[in-house]
Amino acid sequence: MEQNYQAHYPSHVADQQKRWERALEAEDFMAALVHSGSTIHSFLDDFEYAFRPNPHFLSWLPLTRHADSALLIVPGRKPVLFYYQPEDYWYLPPSDPEAWWAEHFEIEVIREPTLWQQRLKKDLPDADLKLGDVAAIGDSPMLGEVFDQKWINPQGLLTRIHLTRTHKTLYEIACMEASTRLAARAHVEAERAFQEGCSEYEIQLRYLAACQHTDAELPYHNIVALNSHSAVLHYQARDRVAPDHARSFLIDAGCTFHAYASDITRTYARQPGEFAELISAMDAMQRELTHQVCSGLDFKDLHLLTHRRIAELLESFKLINVSADQALVTGLSSVFYPHGLGHFLGLQTHDVAGLIDNDGHEIPRPEGHPFLRLTRKLETGNMLTIEPGLYFIEPLLRKWRTDHDANAINWNKVDELAPYGGIRIEDNVLVTEGGCENLTRKAFAEL
Repeated sequence: MEQNYQAHYPSHVADQQKRWERALEAEDFMAALVHSGSTIHSFLDDFEYAFRPNPHFLSWLPLTRHADSALLIVPGRKPVLFYYQPEDYWYLPPSDPEAWWAEHFEIEVIREPTLWQQRLKKDLPDADLKLGDVAAIGDSPMLGEVFDQKWINPQGLLTRIHLTRTHKTLYEIACMEASTRLAARAHVEAERAFQEGCSEYEIQLRYLAACQHTDAELPYHNIVALNSHSAVLHYQARDRVAPDHARSFLIDAGCTFHAYASDITRTYARQPGEFAELISAMDAMQRELTHQVCSGLDFKDLHLLTHRRIAELLESFKLINVSADQALVTGLSSVFYPHGLGHFLGLQTHDVAGLIDNDGHEIPRPEGHPFLRLTRKLETGNMLTIEPGLYFIEPLLRKWRTDHDANAINWNKVDELAPYGGIRIEDNVLVTEGGCENLTRKAFAEL
């Protein structure tokens, strides 16, 4: 695993250099200063919130804990890394740079977080190059001390870089394969904990132990939901006490490897029965949808097809009293499936550029589908999630009963299954020239 991603890293850095050079030229900049970010303290305290670096910094360097470092990118020149390594005894300072990535940068160790400001002019290669020719990327307040606001995060440059990030390099794919394997192993342990009768809190601890992550190292807050909690799409609590009757378990959880995320969801039933059958039907449907992923596919069309398949399941399981066609026309399918089919995945769980075309123009969501996060036509090298769901969400059901045809829903059947919460099945998929590769199913199969 390590040898694979390290072997691809040199070409990744070279590719990054070309991407940034093209973007800088197109936006009429001579250079870019990418800041890793600064730590944030809670009000009236010295408590530091968990630090997460600027993803544009991480796209160059695997430095996931390095605040107040900065990268200077100048076309035709090796990037300059201002590596913040304070002499500190309150906190453990960053370790020395590792050879496998360090050799691709000119590294200047700085002992104070503002020293890059003083060194910046020295490292600009042209005497005529001014700070107004340099774009600043990041959210650190220190950028505002040096750059005029109009040069901080210029939208045109960001859009161009965001679009390049939709095409994963071999290094990025190797990192995401590694994060997927870590998550698959932890998912297996979480399911085992569920079957043993553990609480949500205990399941989370078992998950973390299996993947050797802390909470702060996860790509997002894990969703660990028993029973009806599964109907809360971003369920954030973790009950310390297990329910008397654990009927179902939904876990939406990922891992990171050098900042690259995995994002996997599975749903389980404790006992055989109709809910277990519904999970199997959803799993088969999710596999069918995933098999259709290929370069050139309009993701909006796949999302709308998912609503067709959800409506057919609702009809076949007699959860509705109308046809699948009628459920689509009236919007009834969205009561049971209110979110989008998937999103780009990478350095961010909901990765960038999912809603714009290759010219940076917005691609509208289909009418009636406000939560879809990806509207592009897929291209080779895209990494995305496929995550259909079916839930019994009380507020949405109540609103339908009040505002629409209440008789369209089989309330007796819904009441039977509502205590199980809901179902989501989510895989991470790479678009290839010949179709797609399902990283998640592959990782589980290897286990």
